[in-house]
Amino acid sequence: MRRKRVMAVILAACMVSTVLTGCRVGDTEIRIEGRQLNNQRTIFEVNDYKCSIKQAKLYLCNYRNLYGEAYGQDLWQDNDQELEAYVKDVTIQELSHIVCMELLAREQGMSLTEEEQKQMQAAAKAYYDSLKEEEISYMDISEKDVEEAYMQYALAQKLYDSLTEDNNEEISDDEALVIRVQQICVKDKDTADSIQQRLAAGEEFSAIAGAYSKSGEIEKTVARGDYPQEVENIAFNLEDNEVSDMVEADGSYYFIKCISKFEEELTELNKEKIRINREKEQFEDSYQSFVDASSFRMNEELWKKVSLQDTSYITTDSFFEVFEKYFAPHH
Repeated sequence: MRRKRVMAVILAACMVSTVLTGCRVGDTEIRIEGRQLNNQRTIFEVNDYKCSIKQAKLYLCNYRNLYGEAYGQDLWQDNDQELEAYVKDVTIQELSHIVCMELLAREQGMSLTEEEQKQMQAAAKAYYDSLKEEEISYMDISEKDVEEAYMQYALAQKLYDSLTEDNNEEISDDEALVIRVQQICVKDKDTADSIQQRLAAGEEFSAIAGAYSKSGEIEKTVARGDYPQEVENIAFNLEDNEVSDMVEADGSYYFIKCISKFEEELTELNKEKIRINREKEQFEDSYQSFVDASSFRMNEELWKKVSLQDTSYITTDSFFEVFEKYFAPHH
């Protein structure tokens, strides 16, 4: 579970741009510095590290299929150029992230153990053997290239684990609590007074709420932080079927009816969301200074030549799945 959260954190840190020169690593835009790259084997540089076009294509092919299907439909049927641009941008963002993580890991003296290297060799063989000849030809890769990509990915993983290893504090049910409520929210004080009188007279909350709901939605789930603090203090202390008095906050007037004071499944999901956000903050606090001090150069001309049009024969999407299967870091 912990390793699967890593890419959620990394992808959350990537802000998708529509132009290659606007890609970001963490909070830092990848700046094109000095002369453009013209090496036909290097797609970008981070400091003195050269990332190969082979490695970029390896990621690109997997993202082609991970992002190119929705609800069982192939989004590439119309050779969508906008989708291609999006997937290419995500590839550069993700790969530059991993490269920076590996470089920082090495700067901090980290390395893979002999056992971890063997795990990555086994993973590389398993993934490479799954590829079709046409895919190998498009990426122009060998099993050794895949092994090097896995070694880099594993070292990035170890850096992430190291930077977030102190983030083991238990998240309580109360902190992650999700409740289900019906609400009425109006801006006008006279209207609010009228609603309060109708509730006091015994009218059904849902009927009144329906009359004042512009969206037609009167029932919702709410986590801490979703309401203004004054409303949260009241809503999260209601019992099931209890209705609040009028609560004024941020120029609006709220009435809350608690339907369920503890949505167990949603609360557990919210714990994971909170945990991921904490890991992201802790990771980026330590990582961002490295990115800020780094230089980036992009081989735009070479990347423009890479196309995903007419690549229906490329179906590989298991690069990251194979990594999860084989890599078990030891601390």
